[in-house]
Amino acid sequence: MQIWVDADACPGEIKELLFKAAKRTSTKMTLVANQPMSTPKSDLIDSVLVPAGLDVADQRIVELLSAEDLVITADIPLAADVVAKGAQALNPRGTMYTDENVGERLAVRNLLDELRTGGEITGGPAGFNAKDKQAFANQLDRWLTMAKRKQARNKPL
Repeated sequence: MQIWVDADACPGEIKELLFKAAKRTSTKMTLVANQPMSTPKSDLIDSVLVPAGLDVADQRIVELLSAEDLVITADIPLAADVVAKGAQALNPRGTMYTDENVGERLAVRNLLDELRTGGEITGGPAGFNAKDKQAFANQLDRWLTMAKRKQARNKPL
């Protein structure tokens, strides 16, 4: 069980929350980015530096993750790949991507991308705020609790 972070666009507040949660729950966490990342000194927290390029970090995360893992990302195509591999993805705003919702989210994302390209929509999502951070923290705590319980049930006696 591990947490993977699509770190290039992840808000600093979320990274800090994740660092604390990893230490508190003894959960391994890896940040994947195409630029060097500052991480706390811990055997539980590390980073993977990938070359610059479109979706290079995303592809590396999908290669490395297991079905028991959680990926932190705002990238819906990455979330779809994560869910297809049997793992879970959590948006920094607190949305958990699942088999039930990731297809719809991807279709909406693609439609909005087309509308932006055509100039019909300008701008992006609203700024990250305290409500988003709290929603994320709540979902992360739920996932960690369920994952730790599952891990405890699967331990050999």
